[in-house]
This record gives sequence, structure tokens and C-alpha cells, in this order.
Amino acid sequence: MNFGDRRETMETHKDYMGAKLGMWLFLLSEILLFGGLFILYSSYRYKFAADFHLAAGELNRIIGTVNTLVLLTSSLTMVLSVSSMQKGNRKLSALFLIATIIFGFLFLSLKYVEWATKVEHHLYPNSPRLLERKSGEVLFYGLYYAMTGLHGLHVLAGILLLVMMLFFIKNERIHRADFVLLENSGLYWHLVDIIWIFLFPLFYLIT
Repeated sequence: MNFGDRRETMETHKDYMGAKLGMWLFLLSEILLFGGLFILYSSYRYKFAADFHLAAGELNRIIGTVNTLVLLTSSLTMVLSVSSMQKGNRKLSALFLIATIIFGFLFLSLKYVEWATKVEHHLYPNSPRLLERKSGEVLFYGLYYAMTGLHGLHVLAGILLLVMMLFFIKNERIHRADFVLLENSGLYWHLVDIIWIFLFPLFYLIT
């Protein structure tokens, strides 16, 4: 390897490390955002324990559990997509990425069904029926819609990001020698999954 080749390799490695560092800083900001919401939830739950217990019992645990399994499986397919790309198998990497995208849409579809059911029962922020309930229950549903809704937006953003990665794979912008974009997208997707792992027990299991 001549001097020019070594210099190019060093610059590529530097860009790779910079991209990874930037992604980790972004993920940290997301953790701080949801961390603040978790603290807010915990404080209100401590203050209105009985009301939170009553409201949490009305959520659909079956859909919540299925959605948890869906996201956990999507993390697996995301890992397999990155691993396949590292091994130089672009076709298999794309297939696993498509599977991850499908799981993401499935998660959002189930969340839509759950939200639609609550709306049909007039349990949504500022609805007359909800405002007739105790203040703790009103706060619970407010946090439920705000936190799961914000998470849903992150899932949608993740899907759009993965669709872009699929386009890059097709056009060979992502390949065995340069897959940092795919790997960083995977880190974002894993964060989305981890956040749900905290949301699921807080709203569905701790009653």
C-alpha cells in the first residue's frame, strides 16, 4: 500500500469515527428527552397511585405485548441486516432491512388500532368523558398519549430512515467497505426499541 492509499484509509476511518460519535451524541439527546418524560411520569404516578392503577387497567395488554414482540423481532432483523452487509451479502442485507420496515409498520398499525379503540370510548385528551374522571386518570391518559405518540413518531422517522438505507443499498452507496450509514440507522432503531421496552411496563404492566 502506497502513501496515498494509507492516507485515504486514514481519512475514511476518521470519517467513520466522526459519524459514529455524532450518532451517539444524537442518541444521548433522545435519551435525555425521554428520560425527562419518565421522571415526570414517575412523579405523577407517586402522587396519584390509585388513579394510575385504575387507568392502566383499561389499556389493552395483549396489543401492548404483541407490539413488544414485534419491536424485539425488528431489532433482530436489523442486526442481521448489518451483519449481512459486513459479510458482503447486499441482497440478504436488503431483505432483512425490508423485514425490519414491515415490523415497524406492523407496530404502528397495532398502535393505531389501540388508539382508535380508546377514541371510540371517548378516552382522549380533553374529551368530556375523560374530564369527568379523577385528575390522576386525566394525567395518566395525557402522559399515555404524549409519550406513546412521541415514540410512534420516532418509529415513523426510523421507518423513513430505513427506507432511505434500502435505497442506498440498491444504489451501492452502502456496501461491505462502507456501511456506517446502515450501522448508525441500526443504532437509532435499537434506541426506539429500548424506549418502548421502558414504556411497555410503565403503562401496561405496573398497575
